[in-house]
Amino acid sequence: MSEQPSGLTYAQAGVDIDAGTALVEAIKPLAKATRRPGADAALGGFGALFDLKAAGFIDPLLVSTTDGVGTKLKIAIETGRHDTVGIDLVAMCVNDLLAQGAEPLMFLDYFATGKLDVTSATAVVAGIAEGCKQAGAALVGGETAEMPGMYAGGDYDLAGFSIGAVERGAVLPRLDDQKAGDILIGIGSDGPHSNGYSLVRRVVERSGLDWNDAAPFAPGKTLGEALMAPTRIYVKSVLPLIKAGLIKGGAHITGGGLIENPPRAIAEGLEPRMDWQAWPLPPVFAWLQSVGNVADHELRRTFNCGIGFMLIVAPSDAQAVLTALLNAGENAFICGELAAA
Repeated sequence: MSEQPSGLTYAQAGVDIDAGTALVEAIKPLAKATRRPGADAALGGFGALFDLKAAGFIDPLLVSTTDGVGTKLKIAIETGRHDTVGIDLVAMCVNDLLAQGAEPLMFLDYFATGKLDVTSATAVVAGIAEGCKQAGAALVGGETAEMPGMYAGGDYDLAGFSIGAVERGAVLPRLDDQKAGDILIGIGSDGPHSNGYSLVRRVVERSGLDWNDAAPFAPGKTLGEALMAPTRIYVKSVLPLIKAGLIKGGAHITGGGLIENPPRAIAEGLEPRMDWQAWPLPPVFAWLQSVGNVADHELRRTFNCGIGFMLIVAPSDAQAVLTALLNAGENAFICGELAAA
């Protein structure tokens, strides 16, 4: 092909291939650090392989999930805090796998931006790698898309994809085993996690505070820092309980909060009877409710209100599950029971 002296280049169109290459080289060690049995987490191929036999599975079913971080990304962009949204991205996917009883195996990400900044993108992927390590999943690949004209300035968006596996007879929820009187155990969250941030941002606007101002509900932290606390990953504390057969169902408390999510893990004819006095409303939610004048029902159907994951267990197993969760470093408590609908 002949050279065209006045011809346009991809870089002139706004896409920097060299920056993309630099990003891949920067994140290779991050991905390598997430290797686990069944996957070597090497980047650069057209696809990723996983050896289920090497991971110890006998008769597995594959489970797949996908999710994003939502408008929490706007706070990351406005504050320049890019190092934790990757943890959020992983958590939103692997906690959903956990609700099906599945062990996270692989994770892939999609990073789209108008102008690729290698430094901030590397920070995002470092967070993804950290989330993968917390979940025991291998970061096996992803896609970086530079799309000038689609995203403004330093804006970017994230999507995550995770694959897990569960032995055929261990899929959750165990609907046939659930009964009225079964116990609901809440596991504490680390804040709003990755849901309700469009409302969070409106409340912050109403408060008149700046992201760099002191957080009224978190002494020693700025407002931006406090609201960027990443989504908690529950895999290492909950998966052993699932494998031990102690869990009848699990709900990841995401969009829809404590109103919409628990019923997804509960058998027909039963309903959750929450004890709303069983745990104190964490200060961040009390502040959001006060400043935004948010009604109780709206708060509970928008936010996790302090419970990031909920388990359903038999009454005879409740104390053993609570003890195991507390020993694993979780804040766990009985928050209700199943009742006839």
